Amino acid sequence: MNISIASRLAHTGEYYFSRKLRELAALNAAGANIISLGIGSPDLPPHPSVTAALAQTAAQPHAHGYQSYQGTPALRGAMAEFYQRHYGVALDPATEILPLLGSKEGLMHIGMTFLEAGDAVLIPNPGYPTYRAVAEICGAEVREYDLTEANGWLPDLNALAHTDLSRVKLMLVNYPHMPTGTAADLPFLTRLVEFATAHNILLVHDNPYGFILNETPPVSLLAVPGAREVAVELNSLSKSHNLAGWRVGLLAGRADIIANVLRFKSNMDSGMFLPVQQAAAAALALGDDWFQELNATYRARRELVVELLRALGCEPAPGQVGLFIWAAVPARFADGYALSDAVLAEARVFLTPGGIFGSNGNGYIRASLCQPVALLREALVRV
Repeated sequence: MNISIASRLAHTGEYYFSRKLRELAALNAAGANIISLGIGSPDLPPHPSVTAALAQTAAQPHAHGYQSYQGTPALRGAMAEFYQRHYGVALDPATEILPLLGSKEGLMHIGMTFLEAGDAVLIPNPGYPTYRAVAEICGAEVREYDLTEANGWLPDLNALAHTDLSRVKLMLVNYPHMPTGTAADLPFLTRLVEFATAHNILLVHDNPYGFILNETPPVSLLAVPGAREVAVELNSLSKSHNLAGWRVGLLAGRADIIANVLRFKSNMDSGMFLPVQQAAAAALALGDDWFQELNATYRARRELVVELLRALGCEPAPGQVGLFIWAAVPARFADGYALSDAVLAEARVFLTPGGIFGSNGNGYIRASLCQPVALLREALVRV
């Protein structure tokens, strides 16, 4: 029997890291012992209070049933308090916050809620590959906006304003930016809100990296006056609280937008496991000492990763935020793919080619900080 594939997947392949991790697993099974500096999956554990909250709740007999589609009041309250404390943003936990099974899930929920054939979506080049996949699966037209090193990895809003934006419904933005590590300040975010307001575009701000190696206070797009009229924000505990595999994220924004996304989400899942919700609330209540300790670890790792990249002839720009280091590929390599292949073959170290994030990333390489110092030292020796 031959079952045809839905046309919505015609332009969407398997996620790059899904394929690559399979390839690396096969190499390791053959004895290669690859050190992967590819994905940003934190290798550190959550705070002990978080795992304690998980265990304590899981031991309760009532904790194992279906949960509310919009999360517990305790979790939404913890998320609202986190936004107030760290961003100075007041949110109504009852109507302006929607817990998610990770912010990646939220991207698809937003797309399925608002996009249809004939709509267009602005996505960054380079940017998170899932942005493109969501637009394609939802049947919308993908329109890339260029991010370049010459422009500080920020979009040229003036140039965009002179294009036909009449069918653009969503614009996906991500600061601190992945893969380049670029942070955006409030003046730029203010211009972004003004742009979206002028062109009737819903901004979707993906904001999971603000607490990792950020030398300035983290910023929420929702802190900009008027942003709530034209923007929603995705956030995640994956990177900031070492909960990547737990799948805890959130969507924050105007009540009617949140309610419409819930209409779709409530048909897709039955809510987050209660012990995970209780543990996430405990994580969100951690003080600044948690982030200070976390970042001390990442700073030590960053020094070794920068040294490794420099040994390859790459010179990373300073001031990058997040779990990665982004660097231009030296001229002796055709592009990031060539350098990645060479390092994998000759040093058994995997670095992510920048081209997977879009054509503007072809001349770059990305290295993750999610390996312990001992393995990073070994990777450096191999290189």
